[in-house]
Amino acid sequence: MTDTAALSPCPPDEPPVGRMIAMPADTNPEGDIFGGWLLAQMDLAGSSPAFNLARGRCATVAVDSMVFHQPVSVGDEVSIYAKVIRTGRTSIGVHVEAWKRGRGKDEMVRVTEGVFTYVAIDQDRKPRPLPGGE
Repeated sequence: MTDTAALSPCPPDEPPVGRMIAMPADTNPEGDIFGGWLLAQMDLAGSSPAFNLARGRCATVAVDSMVFHQPVSVGDEVSIYAKVIRTGRTSIGVHVEAWKRGRGKDEMVRVTEGVFTYVAIDQDRKPRPLPGGE
């Protein structure tokens, strides 16, 4: 596992989209937080700017470039940052980063990142053009 968290020593300047505490129910037998739990939290956070841009319902259609840099432990505060990086006719690409802060610590460390792709959908769950892009 390559520690590329050093490439970005500080979390993004904007406020996090989501913040949560890793709990014992979210662990594997070794006591680390499941990657799937973290992936789900990132998907929820990434959908927020996608929904705002689409002005409505979106569906996750892909997760690309997912990298787990560091493990998350029980009690860690996890902050998730999400930023739109590309748009298409119906799709929105969002770069999502998760950062952790250990209990009683000030330092934040990037633990994972990935690019999530969402598609704007209508009431029939069919792709629809993004507002302004018709």
